[in-house]
Amino acid sequence: MNIRPLYDRVVIKRIEEKEQVKGGIIIPDSAKEKPQNGEVLAVGKGKRLEDGSLVPLEVKVGDKILFGKYSGNEVKIEDEECLIMREDEILAIVEG
Repeated sequence: MNIRPLYDRVVIKRIEEKEQVKGGIIIPDSAKEKPQNGEVLAVGKGKRLEDGSLVPLEVKVGDKILFGKYSGNEVKIEDEECLIMREDEILAIVEG
């Protein structure tokens, strides 16, 4: 994938959780909530401050992250559903 987001934006691919069926009931895809965790695919150069200096981003490509339910903008890149959001919309980096 050849994409580089601008400034403090990151490109994220949602990580689908494994489907668990309880009691034999299958929930259709349209009724499921979208996952709120993902993997960082690309990062921008950093946040530009008022004095012109550039602050690098804390997240990096390959990080597993958690984000808010309604965060980011959904885009389709090379037939793959992705999100583009600012770094400050990311809630946590999952370690381990």
